[in-house]
Parts: sequence; C-alpha cells; structure tokens
Amino acid sequence: MPDSEMRQYRKMTETPVSRLIIALGIPTTISMLVTNIYNMADTWFVGKIGTSASGAVGIVFGLMAVIQAFGFMFGHGAGSIISRKLGAKDVESASRFASTSFVCSLTAGIGITVFGVLFFTPFLRILGSTDTILPYAKTYTGFILAAAPFMTASCVLNNILRYEGKAMFAMAGLTSGAVLNIFGDYILIERCGLGVSGAGLATACSQTISFLILLYMFLGGKTESKLKWGHITHDWKEVVLICKTGMPSLMRQGLSSISTMLLNGQAGLYGDAAVAAMTIVNRIYFFVFAVGLGIGQGFQPVCAFNYGARRFDRVRRGFLFTCAAGEVVLGAAAVAGIVYSPHLVGFFRSDPEVIAIGTFALQAQLVALFFLPLSVCANMMFQSIGKNVIATFLSSLRSGLFFLPAIVILPRFLGLYGIQIAQTVADILAFAVSVPFSVWFMGKLQNESGKDGKAE
Repeated sequence: MPDSEMRQYRKMTETPVSRLIIALGIPTTISMLVTNIYNMADTWFVGKIGTSASGAVGIVFGLMAVIQAFGFMFGHGAGSIISRKLGAKDVESASRFASTSFVCSLTAGIGITVFGVLFFTPFLRILGSTDTILPYAKTYTGFILAAAPFMTASCVLNNILRYEGKAMFAMAGLTSGAVLNIFGDYILIERCGLGVSGAGLATACSQTISFLILLYMFLGGKTESKLKWGHITHDWKEVVLICKTGMPSLMRQGLSSISTMLLNGQAGLYGDAAVAAMTIVNRIYFFVFAVGLGIGQGFQPVCAFNYGARRFDRVRRGFLFTCAAGEVVLGAAAVAGIVYSPHLVGFFRSDPEVIAIGTFALQAQLVALFFLPLSVCANMMFQSIGKNVIATFLSSLRSGLFFLPAIVILPRFLGLYGIQIAQTVADILAFAVSVPFSVWFMGKLQNESGKDGKAE
C-alpha cells in the first residue's frame, strides 16, 4: 500500500478506540451543530414573518427529509462498503463503489426535482400544508427542488469522507454551507426583504456551494477512494448491494419524512399554531440530538473499518464507549432543556399559544433522549458491518413501526397531548426492542474476537 494509505490504515486499526471515536466524532458533531444552528436560524428568521410562514418551514423540513433519504441511502450504503474495503486493503473496489454511488445520488436527486415539479401542489398537501401555509410552502419549496440533485450528492460525498476517517474534510464542506446559509438568510430576509423567497434562495445557493466544496475533496486527491467515470460499475449486483446496505438509512429518513407529514397533518387539525409549535420543537430537539448523533457517527467508520480488518475487539469496545458517552452527553442536555423549555420555544416565536403547545411537547421529547443512545448506536453498528436485515428493521422502529401508530392512535384518546408525546412513546419502545439485539451481538463479537481478532 502507498504510505498515505498505510498511515490511514494504522490510524484506524491501532489508535485507541475511545480516542479515535472522539477524534472522528468531534468534526461530525460540529458539522451537525452548525447545520442545526442554521435550521434554527432559518426557523427564527422565517418565524418573524408570521405563524403560517413558520409552519412552511416544517413542510420544507419534510421535503428535505425525502431528499436526504435517498442521499443517505447511497451515502451510508457506499460508505459502509468502502470503509470495509479499505479495512481489507481493497482500494480499487472502494473507488468503484464511490463513483457508482455518486452517479446514483445525482440521478435520484434529478428524479425528485422532476416529480416535485410535476405534482407540486398535491405533494405539498401530502407534506401537511394547510390553506394558509400553502402559499409560503410553494415559494420555499421551489428553491429546494432546484437544489435537490446537489443535496443528494452532498450526502454521498459527506458520508464517504466520514467512513474513510476524513471527518475534518466532511466538516469543512457542511459547515461552510451552513454558515453561508445563515448569512444568506440575514441578507435576503432581513436586509432585502425577500421573505420566504429569501430563505429558499439562501438554502439552494448554500447547498450548491457545499456540494462543490465536498466534490473538490475528491477531485483534489484528498481521499483514498476516487471519483472517475471509468470506475462506475457495470454490475447491477453492486448497485443493489449499495441500496441494500443503505436501506436502513432510506427507511430511517423516509419514515422520518412520512412521520413529519403525518405529524403536520395531525397538528394542523389544531391550527397553524400547533404546526408551528411542533416545527420549532423538532428544530430544538434535533439540535440537542445532533451532539449524540455526532458521537455515534464518529463510531461508524471505526466500526466498519475494523470489522473489515477483523478487529472485532475494537468494534465491541467502540460500541460500548459510544453508548456510554451518548448517555452522559444527551442526559445532561435533556435535563437542561427540560428546565428551560418555555424560553427555548419562546425564542423562536412569541405567540403564547405556540409557547404553550411547544413547551410540553419539547419536555416530552427531551425525556426520550435518555433512551436513544443504545438504540441509535445499535442501528449504526449493524448497518456499518453490513447486517442489512437487522439494521433495516431497527431503523424502521423509531419513526415508523412505533411512531406512525402512536401519532394516529394517541390523539384519538388524548387529543393534542397525544401528538405531543407520540415521539417519546415511540423512542422508548424502540429502545426496548434494540436491547436484546445489542446484547446478542456483543456476545457474538466477544467470541469472535477470541478466534480472529487481535488484542489491542
């Protein structure tokens, strides 16, 4: 292997697991925090326009979840395979999967744009638009659809960089786009008075710039895997393998989009204030959750790479460390968030009705943070090592198999309270199902490390 590849191999297989996960997790966490700061800034700027405009942000959030679903399917699918291939010192195959997933993601993004344009208004209705929210949602969504191909491709480039252990490069692309978006919102909404059009234009431009920065990392020779037209596979089985490995991400993001649509629809029955409140709550919640998710994403390349290198002992220690770190960090954040919930919601919208609805919903969702580290880490681990069936099943729990029935059934008996606690109920049930899978596989890894793995 070339010296640079050998240094990277030794870094991923010899650096103490906890130190390596933190080193890879910090850039990812910063990326997610900056991205979520943008999301909240976007909500804040648009919220100054009015309650219906705030609701439009929630509608666009559902659309972006659809776009990310396909981007993450190809990104996580290829990234997991690439990391394991690099762990097995097969750089040629890694480049083939990188090039193939990149082209697939661009194609998927173009397909979303075409579908969205052809079925514009019905699509926004499905996403949860009310009559009063629809005009704002139409304006905002037009810009997002235009940028969809770049957004799906960015997901692929970002995740390949992460899985290669190049989290700093991924951070550079994502954070630069998010920072540009915040300044774009300020200039276009506040200074130019473009309203929701300004928010949409800022998002589309910043996402495109972020894509170009991430693409430069590959074309500039900063990665182990390469993007070349000649590397695109002619074997459909490899495309299917990428999709199968990325299916948990498609399931997770796709169900998240469906759950957002259903949540908006159910909340819409109680007025625009309820839709705006749940939108604000989701923004705040995902900001807090981003910290734990960033740590978990630092574990993913460590898990995949070392599994490919047959260092099962490192996979096991990495999982246990990530769960413990996530529990400490998210637990502390949950306590602080519960105490200051009214102030957090009120920061984005001073409407008393929005604050009243959002405060209880946020407190309920923050309680669920105590149950998330294990279930999220288990899902990440199984996807990273190629256990696609288990990973897909676990990824369908939180936003699908448990949340969808909860958001339909609970409001029938509890009204608005049912909408506010639906996600918490789903998270607790997902945790209960994830525990036995995790215990079983940790035992299996311990046995395998005695046979094949090397002691650190």
